Amino acid sequence: MTKFFATTAKQRFFLRLILSAAVLSLPAHLLFAVSCPVVKHGPPSEAELALRTAMYAKAEALYQAEIAKHPNDAELTAGLVHALLGDQKVQQAADAVKAALAATPNVAPLLTLEGEVVLREGNPWDVEPIVLASYKLDPCNPRTRLLYARYQKVNSKYATAQQQILLAHQFDPEDAEIREAWIETLPLTERIAETEKYLSDSADADVAVVGRLKSQLNIWKKLASEPPSACQLVSTAAPADLPFISLLGNAGHVRAFGLDVALNGNSNRMEIGGAEGGLTLYKAAAERAKLRRITASEGGGGPVKPSYLAHADSIKVGSLEFKDCVVKVIDGNSLNDDGDGLIGMDVFSNYLVTVDYPMHKVKLGALPLRSGETAAATASLKTTSASLGDLSPAHSLPVDRVIAPEMKEYSQIYRVGDGLILPAVLNATKVKLFNLDLGAQTTSVAPAVAKEVSKVYEKNLWGQKVLVADEITFNFAHLSQKVNSVVAADTSMESRFAGMEISGTIGANTFSVLTMHIDYRDGLVKFDYIPDRGYTMKP
Repeated sequence: MTKFFATTAKQRFFLRLILSAAVLSLPAHLLFAVSCPVVKHGPPSEAELALRTAMYAKAEALYQAEIAKHPNDAELTAGLVHALLGDQKVQQAADAVKAALAATPNVAPLLTLEGEVVLREGNPWDVEPIVLASYKLDPCNPRTRLLYARYQKVNSKYATAQQQILLAHQFDPEDAEIREAWIETLPLTERIAETEKYLSDSADADVAVVGRLKSQLNIWKKLASEPPSACQLVSTAAPADLPFISLLGNAGHVRAFGLDVALNGNSNRMEIGGAEGGLTLYKAAAERAKLRRITASEGGGGPVKPSYLAHADSIKVGSLEFKDCVVKVIDGNSLNDDGDGLIGMDVFSNYLVTVDYPMHKVKLGALPLRSGETAAATASLKTTSASLGDLSPAHSLPVDRVIAPEMKEYSQIYRVGDGLILPAVLNATKVKLFNLDLGAQTTSVAPAVAKEVSKVYEKNLWGQKVLVADEITFNFAHLSQKVNSVVAADTSMESRFAGMEISGTIGANTFSVLTMHIDYRDGLVKFDYIPDRGYTMKP
């Protein structure tokens, strides 16, 4: 049986020391505008054009040739590093920044560049001191503001992040990444207008930014033409426990747990998990519930099937009913015959979510009131992915994380999109970032990290040879667990999506004996472990 142990004082101190940077406060004046000139960009060089068109190898060669002629040019170094990061050559990017800072220390653009690399390396706790050092040298650097916004966003400081994005855009409205981040802060109709403007007036636009914005534009335009879909609570019943249902899979054994969710009165078996977040149905379930299609099928490729958005008049979960909701529909059939879709726990992000694995249920409670609030706002379901942005008619203002007194035992967790990213100390030596994936069956670790912290060997699993770490002790959120035979799995896709190096996944073989409490609003989690507590099948 899996056993958990409370962390020792030494372990708790080590983790607090590593994460202490996440709660530092920068000087108040960093949060406000200073008198800064607007950055003016000249015609792009051949290297810049190669970088903007994602020809990373060509861009690297061109920038290196220019740096050989002008070795202390911070702008050229920035171009080289961004090309290396675009090509996922993180270590080479770190080496390039280190060499540039050794030659010309205390240069604000280079310090900010170092911060970008540090964040990509998966060390967000080291970013804030770098931001402060760069700011002291040059408070007008727009990339410093963008970096600080990214750092604050993963720390659930959404109001501060937006404030820094607005300042970055004020200083440099032509930088493609800054402009994209600024567009995403706008209400839906303004977001559409600014996206169309960007796509029409940027002959040399960054292809990565263009690709992301184009993929969203048609969806945003269609949703803007629809009646508002707030997916707000209409029932008066207090939240009740939501019992798990077992998904047996094609082989007839329990492969996952789910919840019973009714759409337009039709019951659906929704698998808990889904790294994408929100609520996703397969086409057959959507048609059975007579959901009204909103968008055409888009995306897909390889094993990924196209999808579209649809409108549900009603969604019922337990005693709770919500009206006028937008959900995602996969334009195809499930690989298993036991489920109708996926449900991420972030759907309930307006509640304090307790996922009680030992007792096979989900419990929804009230989040603590914020300062100045006298009553909680009307609850709603967050049924669409975070990648679509804020679709609410009122375009709710972002807020910063607040740790209420009753949440003092909770641990801070990083958030990227719909995902939860948990810092963990491995074998009391290395702090790494792990996806907390409620849909993953097993805890896994990246091959390079496995070799760094443990002995590794090959093992036959699932009909193939896989690399396995002999033994790793995970220390996270005031708990410690020793796990034997940890499967090593590639995490490059997860790292690219997160913009930070992800070292693995915390899966069900680790959290299945825990009660997990999640405050999505404030980026907080708490785990309870009570030995010999578990679900008993009724006769």
